[in-house]
Amino acid sequence: MEEINASSLYSLMGGETGIRTLVDRFYDVMDAAPEAKDVRVLHAATLKQSREKLFLFLSGWSGGPPLYIEKYGHPRLRQRHMPFSIGERERDQWLWCMNKALDESDYLPAVKEHLKTRFSEVADFMRNRSEGLQI
Repeated sequence: MEEINASSLYSLMGGETGIRTLVDRFYDVMDAAPEAKDVRVLHAATLKQSREKLFLFLSGWSGGPPLYIEKYGHPRLRQRHMPFSIGERERDQWLWCMNKALDESDYLPAVKEHLKTRFSEVADFMRNRSEGLQI
C-alpha cells in the first residue's frame, strides 16, 4: 500500500461518505456508552452541530475539501477547545469512542492504525487540565 499522507488519506477513508460514516459512528458511541460519560457532558444535548463540525474538519484534515476552513476559518483546535475542561479522562474517553468507531470501520488496517496514532496525538494536544488541577 502507498504511504499514507494527507493527499491520499481522504480517499483511503472513503471520501465524504467514509468520513461521515466514521463521524456518525463515533458520536453514536459517545452518546450511548457509559464509558464516555465524562466527555459526553462536554457536548450539547444534541450532537448535531458537533457531528457536522467534526465532519467538516476531518474532510480538510485528511486532504479533502477544506470545508471547515471555508465555513469557520482556521480550526485553531486548541483555542476552540479551551472553554472545555479536558484532562486525561476526557482525552481517554474521546479516544475510546474514536478507536471503537475505527475498529468497526471498513478502513484498511494500516489506515486504522495511522488514524489511531494521529488522533491520539491530537487528543493529547487538546488537554488543558492536569489531573487534580483545574485551569
